[in-house]
Amino acid sequence: MCRLLGYATNDVNASLHQVLGMRECAAFRDLSVIHNDGWGAALITEPAAAAHVTDGGAPSPETGSALYRNTIAAHYDPIFDELASVGARSALFHLRLASSNLPLILENQHPFFANGLSFIHNGDISDAQGRNITANRSYPIDHSLVQETGGRSDSAIYFATALQYLGVGYELEEALAQAVKELRAAYPDSSYNCMIQSKDTFIALRAESGKPTRQGVVDVYARHGRADEAEDYAVLRYRDLGGTVDGAAMRGVVVTSSGYAQPESEGWRELGNNRMIVASNRTGAYRIRSI
Repeated sequence: MCRLLGYATNDVNASLHQVLGMRECAAFRDLSVIHNDGWGAALITEPAAAAHVTDGGAPSPETGSALYRNTIAAHYDPIFDELASVGARSALFHLRLASSNLPLILENQHPFFANGLSFIHNGDISDAQGRNITANRSYPIDHSLVQETGGRSDSAIYFATALQYLGVGYELEEALAQAVKELRAAYPDSSYNCMIQSKDTFIALRAESGKPTRQGVVDVYARHGRADEAEDYAVLRYRDLGGTVDGAAMRGVVVTSSGYAQPESEGWRELGNNRMIVASNRTGAYRIRSI
């Protein structure tokens, strides 16, 4: 039960502050007063140093990858503002509200990273009796893939399921769609909203049922006197990027969970349920498809 934010540009290193705006960035961070079970970020950057240069170690990379995770809420972590100021051509930010009382350990913080992919999820994959998928020892999943994610949560199993389909030859977007199809067959009332990125691609997926999880989140927000902010809890919205960064024109897309102001007058549009945005973080071009 989390909040997601991600973006992809046209190979321009843009910070979260530049992509979202300082006011909106502060509003997103403020959600961690409630989503206070840790946070994390994954950044794909265009390195300033030349690629493939050997200086005694491995050759310098053509794509930089950075991963940060903390069990402390973003609201209390000074690193948040530092990372929000770091330029990236693609980035994921995640504010966690742990589902099904899963432990607050670093291994369960998002983003997960495996096989060059970073992944964040918003949802609680449980059955009608509230039993989380992690308690289902008979669920057919390759546990070596779960171990590759480094996690021990329902989100790690979700990511591992997508990795499983990648391993048999599906493209990234279709592997994600197939993972949702498989998991929904066993857990139809769960939420599968997620974002995933590689060095070339950024995907944001809305795939939710709106049944038990939403009510639970509204209750949590109500305890903070902010119930109205959770009414559209599972909604994802997106807007086109524009402007310039260090003199370079910026194009692309930013996608975010609800919970703070995202008015249509500022270009925000709602992503339909069971739809995904597939964007290139090389060109900034994106498209929307159904799953």
